[in-house]
Amino acid sequence: MAPPGPAGAHPTSAEPLSRSLFRKFLLMLCPLLASLYVFYCLAEPCQTLSGPVVGLSGGDEEAGAPGRRVLAGGPSELAVWPAAARRKRLLQLQQWRRRRPPALRDDGEEAAWEEEPPGLAGGPGGSGAGSSVAEAPAGTLALLLDEGHKQLPQAIIIGVKKGGTRALLEFLRVHPDVRAVGAEPHFFDRSYDKGLAWYRDLMPRTLEGQITMEKTPSYFVTREAPARISAMSKDTKLIVVVRDPVTRAISDYTQTLSKRPDIPTFEDLTFRNRTTGLIDTSWSAIQIGLYAKHLEHWLLHFPLRQMLFVSGERLIRDPAGELGRVQDFLGLKRIITDKHFYFNKTKGFPCLKKAEGSSKPHCLGKTKGRTHPEIAPEVVRRLRDFYRPFNLKFYQMTGHDFGWDG
Repeated sequence: MAPPGPAGAHPTSAEPLSRSLFRKFLLMLCPLLASLYVFYCLAEPCQTLSGPVVGLSGGDEEAGAPGRRVLAGGPSELAVWPAAARRKRLLQLQQWRRRRPPALRDDGEEAAWEEEPPGLAGGPGGSGAGSSVAEAPAGTLALLLDEGHKQLPQAIIIGVKKGGTRALLEFLRVHPDVRAVGAEPHFFDRSYDKGLAWYRDLMPRTLEGQITMEKTPSYFVTREAPARISAMSKDTKLIVVVRDPVTRAISDYTQTLSKRPDIPTFEDLTFRNRTTGLIDTSWSAIQIGLYAKHLEHWLLHFPLRQMLFVSGERLIRDPAGELGRVQDFLGLKRIITDKHFYFNKTKGFPCLKKAEGSSKPHCLGKTKGRTHPEIAPEVVRRLRDFYRPFNLKFYQMTGHDFGWDG
């Protein structure tokens, strides 16, 4: 008979067996948990997977300096994300971009809307808890993800000034298939000598199925613009936002007055001779409203079917209805509907409802909705008489009665 072992030898004989079972259980459990984690990251926003760092930079300063927010990190870091998550992240960043504080351009228009930033998590498909991402220069997000490319615009909002072009552009930017330049490029009227390569570089990157747009209202009254745009592409779709030319002229004057309070009165600028009632058509505020004369130049280079005329008045009364027409014209799915708008009684025009993740509605800036100065009824009547034949001709040319003479 074998001698008994040391005290405690028999109880420890069971320990290797329990440890072996525990190890096997862990080996089975870990792959299961890993599979569930990967599935969760692909199917839903993954909060814990590391993503690009949101840093700060300003103008030409290095990343990390005070200024605008940009995404730090490059394609090599983002490559570790699953392809589906990368695309979802890109689309989410494009949809919920934060504008910089409104900055006045040389034409007095604001380049941005008043809005609060939506929160976006740092991982792919972040749900909005914790951090925010501000808009980087056009195309930066797609560049970081190594997706999309810059292309010349397939559609341009060519006019008219003070007609509602800014509102239309910002409404359209809600659509996931629209990528647009925020500021007015003024390429076909002021910077044509810089060339199409320079113009293309201003455009944001687009993904497959998205269209590139820009808006510069002065194109409509620029003699050279129709031929220049046609030379770029004869297939370019053109959108013209028109408004009662009398109201438009007063709005134009109001904008100028806000910047130059010492200018003559509206009445003094309107008439060459107040006694005879002769209208001064050399004043740009009056000249822009001669829509029929400007349209003649465009029809020499583009068929009417490639032009859409949007009513500035209806854009205020029924934004969803006008946006429906625009989406159809651009070949887009009707995504922007009534549910996206509410009427701001203070400003007197529609605004976009706050979207998920945003703390404030999207609404045009303080320079919009200015109170017009009171104009003598006799001056308004003479202007309506002056514009009436031009309006009627415009109705005939476009096949649409805008009702400005009712």
